[in-house]
Amino acid sequence: MAKSKNVCNAKKLSYISVPSQIINSLSSSSLQSLLVSPKRNNTNSFFSVYKHSCRSPRVWLFALFLFGLVGMLRLGWNIDTLIPFSPYPNPCLQTQSNTDNVAQKHDALVANANNLGQPSRDSPSEIAEFWKQPDGMGYRPCLDFSAEYRRTSEVMVKDRSKYLLVVVSGGISQQRNQIVDAVVIARILGAALVVPILQVNVIWGDESEFSDIFDLAHFKSVLANDVRIVSSLPSTHVMTRPVEEKRTPLHVSPQWIRSRYLKRINRDGVLLLRGLDSRLSKDLPSDLQKLRCKVAFQALKFAPSILELGNKLAQRMQSKGPYLALHLRMEKDVWVRTGCLPGLSKEYDELIQSERRRRPELLTARSNMTFHERKLAGLCPLNAIEVTRLLKALGAPKTAKIYWAGGQPLGGKEALSPLTKEFPHVYNKDDLALPEELEPFAKKASFMAAIDYIVSEKSDVFMPSHGGNMGHAIQGHRAFSGHKKYITPNKRHMLPYFLNSSMPEAEFNRIIKELHHESLGQPELRTSKVGRDVTKYPVPECMCNDAHSHSI
Repeated sequence: MAKSKNVCNAKKLSYISVPSQIINSLSSSSLQSLLVSPKRNNTNSFFSVYKHSCRSPRVWLFALFLFGLVGMLRLGWNIDTLIPFSPYPNPCLQTQSNTDNVAQKHDALVANANNLGQPSRDSPSEIAEFWKQPDGMGYRPCLDFSAEYRRTSEVMVKDRSKYLLVVVSGGISQQRNQIVDAVVIARILGAALVVPILQVNVIWGDESEFSDIFDLAHFKSVLANDVRIVSSLPSTHVMTRPVEEKRTPLHVSPQWIRSRYLKRINRDGVLLLRGLDSRLSKDLPSDLQKLRCKVAFQALKFAPSILELGNKLAQRMQSKGPYLALHLRMEKDVWVRTGCLPGLSKEYDELIQSERRRRPELLTARSNMTFHERKLAGLCPLNAIEVTRLLKALGAPKTAKIYWAGGQPLGGKEALSPLTKEFPHVYNKDDLALPEELEPFAKKASFMAAIDYIVSEKSDVFMPSHGGNMGHAIQGHRAFSGHKKYITPNKRHMLPYFLNSSMPEAEFNRIIKELHHESLGQPELRTSKVGRDVTKYPVPECMCNDAHSHSI
């Protein structure tokens, strides 16, 4: 090494970096002649060769020629870009700048190598953790009615004097909720329930009847020992003008129902109720809560044609492993009703604001809050960017198969592009079904929503982008089916971190996971918070376990 250093000090040599295109064009012998000095027949030492070479005018002319060639090459090519750093650095003439560049690149390589030891998003452990189901703590469906309830049922189902008519409105999940409460109200009044009338939806324009969407024979059979279900009024009552009640207050008790309606229905024989959404209290006696669960999870089964196609699409999603279902609330009417903005562009935001000014009656959110206040309060649907960041933070693998449920998002494919770029395996019913399979359900929004419900309920993991009737119904259904994984986005607490662009990704992911570690579908007591719906939280009234070995 000392000799080499002396050589460099005695006579500095020039080293050049040659583009890889030139190197590749040379033959092995030509390349060898450039890298290795030609052998001489004399017996001089290594130093002698350098000494005589440096004195030779031909060597100097050749060096000048190469120097000019390199200068011309640098005009046409950025050699530093093509060859970031020489694999054979000059041990004598390494400048400080080059040394720094090499050191920086070395540090980057070391950092990358260290990162290889960290569990990546798509590592087997991360993937397994994402698909892992919550601990159901041994809870199972438990609909054991009391002896008093069963004795009353024997008398009630034989009664032919009282009939309850109901008209339910809204989307399919909202209609389901009202049908559940209609059965319970009929039970409270000791009346038979005429098959509910589905009001034409003003937004969807769907004129489907109960038997088009639900299995009517199954509905009657399951509830045969609880409430008598009839398809129409009998001839003895068909000419009776029903007493119509339009102003039922919110969250009324069974006592209020009896005091308000029992005398009327006993006198007139028929009672007509409309707009049952959230009219019946969420806190009812145990037997009536069990009846709610029985209607929601057992009696309300979709019609055979819908169930067949829904199960078929679910099987297609399951054919290649587990899948995630997303309920994306990104339709135009959702943005209008919630008072939120889609964030796609100024044009789309202005479109929503204009529609809201034109039809203020559609706004169901608090009108005294600004968009930003609603957003930070967790009252707005997540857009595709936020859904994508949340899924990545929770460890969803890039290879995850995703079924997205919901109507056409405002902005079409553009609105979903942040999601599809990060997760390329994204499908909906139009992607999975053959054209002729969906044709019978064309322009039937309730049918399409029912198919979404079936595929979502059967998924391995489910996550809604916004609260709503469908999300709540699926949450309860998945809990009743054994507490299958259900991610509830903690929007109010997580969004401030979404706005912090300086936070390292690893720290962001850690915080998001921590915020959601108890929001993955684990059993939750309905009674732990006031006003919870038993069809969303079926524990403890509708599910039971070994109380000695499990507790919440």
